[in-house]
Amino acid sequence: MKKIYLLALMGVTVLLASCGHGGQGELVGAYNRKFKNNRIPLGMVYIPPGHTPLGGSDEDITFSQAGPSRMTTISAFFMDQTEISNAEYRQFTNWVRDSIAIAMMGNPAQFMMTKKGAAANAVGGENYIDWRKVGRNGANLWKNKGKGATAGAQASQLDGMYYSGLDALPGRKEFDVRKLEYSYGILNLDKAALGHKDPNSKRQDYIDRYVIAVYPDTMVWKTDYSYSQNDPMVRGYYNHPSYDDYPVVGVSWEQAKAFSHWRTQLYQGVASARKMPMNARMDYDLPAETEFEYAARGGNTKTKYPWGGPYIRNTKGCLQANFKPGRGDYSSDGGIYTVGVKSYFPNDYGLYNMSGNVAEWTKTAYNKSSAPLLHDLNPNFTYVAGKNDSKYLKRKVVKGGSWKDTGYFLQNAVATYEYQDQQRSYIGFRCVSAYPGTDLRN
Repeated sequence: MKKIYLLALMGVTVLLASCGHGGQGELVGAYNRKFKNNRIPLGMVYIPPGHTPLGGSDEDITFSQAGPSRMTTISAFFMDQTEISNAEYRQFTNWVRDSIAIAMMGNPAQFMMTKKGAAANAVGGENYIDWRKVGRNGANLWKNKGKGATAGAQASQLDGMYYSGLDALPGRKEFDVRKLEYSYGILNLDKAALGHKDPNSKRQDYIDRYVIAVYPDTMVWKTDYSYSQNDPMVRGYYNHPSYDDYPVVGVSWEQAKAFSHWRTQLYQGVASARKMPMNARMDYDLPAETEFEYAARGGNTKTKYPWGGPYIRNTKGCLQANFKPGRGDYSSDGGIYTVGVKSYFPNDYGLYNMSGNVAEWTKTAYNKSSAPLLHDLNPNFTYVAGKNDSKYLKRKVVKGGSWKDTGYFLQNAVATYEYQDQQRSYIGFRCVSAYPGTDLRN
């Protein structure tokens, strides 16, 4: 028995010694799969980390005193080079439209995940849609070029996607955009931070769930202005090809957040298909107010505008952004309404229109009294208001100024607000994503 015991002990010892690279029971670590950490996402620019004074450094004509100058450190992140365009946002609304259609049709096999010739990959009784196929072939759902009973049956299944009865215009078949809703859930880290140590709490207590109507409100071109002939903008701005590369407007803060979630899922779906490691995937969100201001300054200190100088005109006398230069004057800067997202010169980080064109949503909640409470490392004040909350809790910081604003609102340090459920003809957005490390340059 002793020999058998000694032989067994020796076998275990040899086995343990052979496991891992350290051997001899040494601590060697459990490393995640390595990947190249120097790739800049398509359409984004890298914003390096740094510390700089943020906040007011010039005139305060509103006497708000809401943004005192303070030394701040910001971590590295990626930021969209331009505002989200109509074409980019349309990819989102088309995806929602196609996904609803696929559900109505019972998940047709042409959009299913395939594996080794199988019609579909079913896991746990659920069929999984290959959203890359939807993005590539989704338009075919609406063309109905097929013949026979199958095509007719599919067409009838999609009738609920169109205006009908008295809602429909005679002779026209139009999508009922009110039905384009995006459902999602996110883990609210603010709630989790407050209650995660409560033994009676559950993870579901910290998950916020939303159903958001995602189509832009094209009527903002009428409702934002009294007695103004903007009917052509209502009809054409979001869908006419001429405006594809113009910034999307008529999108609320809630819709911008839904877009950010969808964009994250879109990227992660492709990452999974390519078998990329989990730590290589990206999360998109709206920028914090301080991130936006830090990026707008382009690495310069105490500059008044994103282009660095103290003046709105360059040395040739040309206006450097799309705004309202004077009374009743919207055209002297080259644009009457919005202009293309790559108009004017970028700032020193390569970002376009960080001032002017459209003002932009941030994820920061607007509260004048929050400034003294903010940390000096990545400061941000957040609050996601519910439907029954006071309207004052629904205010979100808007940065950059727009095509209809005067030059004061183009300043890096100036901020205003809008309610999170409101849509405007002069507010758009862009996304950011945190850099997973200290500095891309090192």
